[in-house]
Order: sequence, then structure tokens, then C-alpha cells
Amino acid sequence: MISLNKQAKLSEHFQLGELTKTKHKTEDGNIPSHVAIENLKRICENWLEDLRYSYNTLYCLEPGEDYESSKNVEPIIINSGYRSPAVNQLAGGATKSNHLTGCAVDIRCAGKEQMIRYASILLDIADGTKQEFDELLLEQHGNVCWLHFAVRPKDNRRRIGFLKA
Repeated sequence: MISLNKQAKLSEHFQLGELTKTKHKTEDGNIPSHVAIENLKRICENWLEDLRYSYNTLYCLEPGEDYESSKNVEPIIINSGYRSPAVNQLAGGATKSNHLTGCAVDIRCAGKEQMIRYASILLDIADGTKQEFDELLLEQHGNVCWLHFAVRPKDNRRRIGFLKA
């Protein structure tokens, strides 16, 4: 059986294991292709690292506090990244979900305020770097909030929305 190097770094602060974790047990082991791993790397390097830095700099650090040595830095927690077809089906994902190609992440949020702040930062990153994204969806189910963010290698739609279940 093929195994996954969960400690493989996708970027400075993100590892493959956290972007492939799932509660759904499947025969395929939720192993991404090399192309899906490259897509995950692109999201981590070009978006999630900037989100982590900007959020912490704006909302967590004391004035003059150093980002690299601070104990106040909060991680960006990924609920879902890559999903194999079997995992995606069990998770109730769309049949053409960006998760299937490693082009999407669901980011855990501590509430609506953090979700809005994350969304705002990602929009600022898009505008400042002239990078496009496919989906920025603020999602809520009961009291649980998360941000779905997707970036395709091409044909991005810049779709923004709020979904409440």
C-alpha cells in the first residue's frame, strides 16, 4: 500500500498531512497525485502563508513584537484540503469540487468575525498581488464557521459568497 509523508513541507508553516487529513477512512488512503500536491503548494506558498502573516501582524501581535519569535502567533488551521473522489463523496462534496485537484482548502474559523477578517485579508492579497482565485465562500453550519478558498492554475472565477446550512 502507498503511504503518505505527512511531514512533507508544502511551505514554511504547512505540511502535507494537515492538507490531506480526513475523518473518512477509504481504501485509497486519500493520497493526492503529484499535480494535486503542486496545487496545494501553490495555495500554501502564495496565499496561506500571507494570510497567516497578515492576520497575526494585524490582530495578534503587540506593537513592536517580532512575528518570528512571538508566542502570540496563531496558526491557520485547515479543516479540509485535498480529497480523493471517495473521501469527497463521503464528505458530501460537489462532484467537480476543487478539493479533488488540491485546489481548495477549508479554513477553520473561531467565529464570524475571524471568518470575515480572513476573507478580507485574502481579498487584499488578491488585489495587491494581482493573483486570481476561484472561490471565496464564507460558510456556516449552526455555530460552526469556516472559509472555503480555492485557487485553480487557470480559469479562476473570483466567486464570492456566503453559504449557511
